[in-house]
Amino acid sequence: MHYRLKADPRIFEKYPQYTALVIYAHGLVNKPGDEYSTKLLRDAESRQRAAFGDAKPASHPHIAAWRAVYESFGAKPKKFLCSVEALLNRTLKGNDLPTINYVVDVYNAVSIAYVLPVGGEDLDRLESDLILTFATGSEPFDTVENGEAVITYPEAGEVVFADSAGVTCRRWNWRQCRRTALTPATRNAYFVLDSLAPYTIEELMSAGEELMGYLRETSPDCVVTYELLGKAS
Repeated sequence: MHYRLKADPRIFEKYPQYTALVIYAHGLVNKPGDEYSTKLLRDAESRQRAAFGDAKPASHPHIAAWRAVYESFGAKPKKFLCSVEALLNRTLKGNDLPTINYVVDVYNAVSIAYVLPVGGEDLDRLESDLILTFATGSEPFDTVENGEAVITYPEAGEVVFADSAGVTCRRWNWRQCRRTALTPATRNAYFVLDSLAPYTIEELMSAGEELMGYLRETSPDCVVTYELLGKAS
């Protein structure tokens, strides 16, 4: 059986402006990054350097919305950047993002191009359904600090994705754990595209269609499905 992604109803009570597009890919073929996936990254980086000019990532309305949400659950937005702000921060400083593997490169390119937090993880590494919820503070988070594998714990009230084994992503979309990381061996994966108003459902679906197109392109036999969580579902 394959587990599913769900959201605690309290998330939508507090954040009615949130909508996620969840994409499932079964029978995926991942591989090391190549010339094509690297070009997607470089093209997205170039477009955003031209679009932002001297402006900071935080000037973008979608990133500003994420900063406000982070602050609302106690995460200092200048210290903890949502995933797409972290990517754009590096990009707008003139740094090229490193290639990680094909699928990660592709979703990072989509994230930058659409100014949208995008994450992908190995579906087979989940121990139960994955729930977007408020942390109790007791859930383990398997991460790396200073090059060493460590277990840390979220703050109570922090928004996290967690299954029965612990947190897979802290501070909504700030940092993913080691356990569910996408590798070249990944065959079944899920992707979460996180949006907040004023980001539109049309923009969200455009980003999702582009990502699904890349997945089908590299894995023609892959079965790709999606669902929306939130106000549009």
